[in-house]
Amino acid sequence: MSALRILLLILGLAVVGFLAKYALTGTVFGERPGKSQPAQQLERVRDRAKELEGELQRRAERAERQLEPDQRP
Repeated sequence: MSALRILLLILGLAVVGFLAKYALTGTVFGERPGKSQPAQQLERVRDRAKELEGELQRRAERAERQLEPDQRP
């Protein structure tokens, strides 16, 4: 085999490797920009917990306002 064929084989394998990595990860080099899926899920859970906490606080305040003035602690 000549040196040219060996060089072309190596370059071809490199191209196939980069294409396979791109097909599997969506990028050729490094990680995908942005947050990972677990980080996004944790952020959604935290946001939902804050929403629920606010809703419960509003309900408690509404229930307190509905009490008779003499029943308040």
